[in-house]
Amino acid sequence: MIVTIDGPAASGKSTTAKLVAKKLGISYLDTGGMYRCITFSFMKNNISYKEISLAKRHLKKLNMSICEKNETQHFYINGADVTNEIRSNEVSKNVSKISSLDFVRDKMVETQRKYAKEKSIIVEGRDIGTVVFPKADFKFFLFADEKVRAKRRQKDLIRNSENQSLEELIDEIRLRDKLDSERENSPLMKAKDAIVIDTSVMTIDEQVDFIIDAIRSNMKGKKNE
Repeated sequence: MIVTIDGPAASGKSTTAKLVAKKLGISYLDTGGMYRCITFSFMKNNISYKEISLAKRHLKKLNMSICEKNETQHFYINGADVTNEIRSNEVSKNVSKISSLDFVRDKMVETQRKYAKEKSIIVEGRDIGTVVFPKADFKFFLFADEKVRAKRRQKDLIRNSENQSLEELIDEIRLRDKLDSERENSPLMKAKDAIVIDTSVMTIDEQVDFIIDAIRSNMKGKKNE
């Protein structure tokens, strides 16, 4: 069984997907974290997204791995744990540009499909239900008000010992939405058969329960057919 959750930045995808996976006893994959790894590595090595040849060479040498530790998905680049570093606001500002590169997306889509092979899994991102797993068993699309998303992002930054004004974060979210939605390769969009969930006024528990109820109701209906 493959469950996909797509949506813009800070719409609640990651937290919701983790809890749904835990309650259903299935695997989980944060594809956004994968793109953050690539972005962090490019930034650390002073590689611009415009330096295509250099970026391609660097990507070929980059060894990224993912593992579960203390019920948290940890990301590694060439053996170093970068789970906390990839959540910085500087990475957030640049990830849309890096993830728009076709050779980066091709590599990540291939990796994501291999990771999900022959297992029940919930995968969250921006093009999961439209490009990566267009035939997924269940698809959801989460969105929320810009101010709500900015507040969520601000809380994440504070936990990571960073701080930024709400106004700046709203502007950054608007820009990221624009870049993600308008890129030529695998833009952010809702799959036609996805269930839309407005998380603006929903708690995490309500989001999780909604998705689990939708999955279980559908599965029960299929068994009765």
